[in-house]
Amino acid sequence: MKNTKQLERWSPWILLFLTLSLWQFVCSAFGISEFIFPSPLQIWQQFLEYRTVIAGHAWRTFWVTMAGFGLSIVVGVLLGFLIGSSRLAYAAIYPLMTAFNALPKAAFVPILVVWFGIGPGPAILTAFLISFFPIMVNIATGLATLEPELEDVLRVLGARRWDVLVKIGLPRSLPYFFASLKVAITLAFVGTTVSEMTASNQGIGYLLISAGSTMQMGLAFAGLLVIGVMAMLMYELFSLIEKHTTGWARRGSQG
Repeated sequence: MKNTKQLERWSPWILLFLTLSLWQFVCSAFGISEFIFPSPLQIWQQFLEYRTVIAGHAWRTFWVTMAGFGLSIVVGVLLGFLIGSSRLAYAAIYPLMTAFNALPKAAFVPILVVWFGIGPGPAILTAFLISFFPIMVNIATGLATLEPELEDVLRVLGARRWDVLVKIGLPRSLPYFFASLKVAITLAFVGTTVSEMTASNQGIGYLLISAGSTMQMGLAFAGLLVIGVMAMLMYELFSLIEKHTTGWARRGSQG
């Protein structure tokens, strides 16, 4: 059992090492040009060479993403609570939100540029637009799937509808909420990067366009690496918070 847990803990790093080794071998064995597909070593060299520039762009992307993500949490939780607590709201709002979520968010960027100009505004709103839906859906699902038998018992004991939702429904929705955060944060980084590629002169998205236009593919891949690392760290942060706040919901994690 102990060996199995250790293997599970190290398995992502083992897989990463094998992937990078195979990647490096293919690039070296077939002499692939760095202008087409850079090797991991070439990407690392570019990262070290431009680390100061990358750090500045990464910080811009990070705080813009967090701003949009914070907005998505507020709106997603409020809409999710409204939809999950009312059958009428569920019937009226949910189909419209589903249709809205199907729209390509990149198409909103030119419109947002017209409204807010070049700068952090379009990126923040794009991150928000692409990430609030999972939060809304999961909160609504957590509330809407509250067991009728449990609600009936609480009503008999004198609990009002509001008491049931706040004291039982919301805590029960916490696992759904954290699951949605882990999905939404990755989407938020996607939204920010897409917006920066067309409506900004800062950020990792802008760096990707600049590096691509000058054929610095190693730098472009280094930018992608930074985005992936930031998203992974935030994902792990929410996983850690989830583990310490919703342990009661993780029945299979014991032992």
